[in-house]
Amino acid sequence: MINPLNKITIAIDGFSSTGKSTVAKQLAQKLGYIYVDSGAMYRAITFFALQNKLIDETHFERETLIRLLPTIHLRFKFNKKLGFAEMFLNDQNVETEIRSMHISAFVSEIATVEEVRAYLVDIQRAMGKNKGVVMDGRDIGSVVFPDAELKLFLMADAKVRAERRLLELEQKGIQTDFESIYENVVERDRIDSTRLISPLTKVADAVELDVTHIDKTQQFNIIYKMALDKIKELN
Repeated sequence: MINPLNKITIAIDGFSSTGKSTVAKQLAQKLGYIYVDSGAMYRAITFFALQNKLIDETHFERETLIRLLPTIHLRFKFNKKLGFAEMFLNDQNVETEIRSMHISAFVSEIATVEEVRAYLVDIQRAMGKNKGVVMDGRDIGSVVFPDAELKLFLMADAKVRAERRLLELEQKGIQTDFESIYENVVERDRIDSTRLISPLTKVADAVELDVTHIDKTQQFNIIYKMALDKIKELN
């Protein structure tokens, strides 16, 4: 039995399509923790920018987006039927819309905006101020929760990640092709790793886990044991 007094903060960072969100959801549910999908927050702002024609393949109205940030209200609402929290943007459920490849094509560029990151980091820190939180993203262990008791960094071969992403989209009824997904994965890796503000990086005290050759069940079991060991260590 997990002692509720010994709640910790778990930060899961890593490359796109490494199963961060899936394992973080499972872990939060198993531990009775709050789960926060930071990537969904960046995707929601990307959806807002696209909806308001602030970004496309040829232009990006960065300053306008920055000016409008105070009008963007994000919240997670738990869906009992689905078993996880969905993303709401200004009281509109956008959970399905933000998972499309169209959003994926622009989210890394939106995430390079310093003001967007600062805006979301403040929200994320507030969500985890009482610990008992599992949060996944790109800069959770390095920026959002640098003092997290357990930090993980997930990685996997780009082609394997693209294949998993393709299967995931097909299961949701979203039609696309492998080459488009693979190109998106590689490009997002490049942007996430080279941006000037909060680049994707493995911090020194994070545990690196290569998930190329392990399935989701194995991935969860490994990480769940790490979490239990850390909680017992602090007991």
